[in-house]
Amino acid sequence: MRETGPARRVPPREAPGTARPLPTSKPFGALRFREPPASPAPATLHLCNCTCATALAQSARTHGSAAVAQAHWRTGLCREHRRLPAAMAAPAPSLISVFSSPQELGASLAQLVAQRAASCLEGDRGRFALGLSGGSLVSMLARDLPAAAAPAGPASFARWTLGFCDERLVPFDHAESTYGLYRTHLLSKLPIPDSQVLTINPALPVEDAAEDYARKLRQALQGDAVPVFDLLILGVGPDGHTCSLFPDHPLLQEREKIVAPISDSPKPPPQRVTLTLPVLNAAQSIIFVATGEGKAAVLKRILEDKEGTLPAALVQPRTGALCWFLDEAAARLLSVPFEKHSTL
Repeated sequence: MRETGPARRVPPREAPGTARPLPTSKPFGALRFREPPASPAPATLHLCNCTCATALAQSARTHGSAAVAQAHWRTGLCREHRRLPAAMAAPAPSLISVFSSPQELGASLAQLVAQRAASCLEGDRGRFALGLSGGSLVSMLARDLPAAAAPAGPASFARWTLGFCDERLVPFDHAESTYGLYRTHLLSKLPIPDSQVLTINPALPVEDAAEDYARKLRQALQGDAVPVFDLLILGVGPDGHTCSLFPDHPLLQEREKIVAPISDSPKPPPQRVTLTLPVLNAAQSIIFVATGEGKAAVLKRILEDKEGTLPAALVQPRTGALCWFLDEAAARLLSVPFEKHSTL
């Protein structure tokens, strides 16, 4: 009679739609890394400072040791990979990090912004250019960024340049003004000089306001054909819009202007000024932030179904890196692998 060995244990099958976090994830807030995957990571991943383990693995291969990789990682972009030749440029992979709550996400986001600022201030340009979106990001950053950035000292903020990814054409004291909200809730806590905060002129007609804001961007962010932000923090709407770039809108085809006016926004108020895709895709690093169940369906369309026509899906940095920061509610429909983080 043929002998048989012990019965093989068959793991249970996942139910459809079950999210699959990558194994051995570790606290994000403490800047600890999970074990890197075996597959090689594209070189463009090394350009982001968002503590993704795949990028750390690529850096370790580049620099010869994990210790050197972490040193380069914590100080930002290393000189060997600050820019890739145009022939090597490729769309940035989407690195997905999921947090237990919006509060944990906000704390980690603030820490990342502070680290990115520190590395940029030590770099060749000696400045940090940050672009912000509005919505729930205002309260999130107002709660956590001042404390995260404080160790750098007040003098460091003189070398920050702050811009806004889009703005409504309303007075700054209007409830819909993105700058007005940041001025009240965040900028009162960060000593960034007023001259380093780039705003629209809401008294101008929308077309002139867009041209004026574009001139301010070019003057503040000199040295490149298209102004380059060190970090952009973007949101995404339930319809897939980002900034004031809406689905099927002609502005998605804009390739010449760096700032565009919009007078027919499907979301009120109708008149707005927005960065265009060429500026978004020139950024060194981009983080999309999305929280709440209301974002779950569109995130599945973008990150899993790969609906490449949605405005947020068209954000693909040429040589920078793209990260998604989600809470569990927003990520609930995802079955693609993601990194699960907890500050507990």
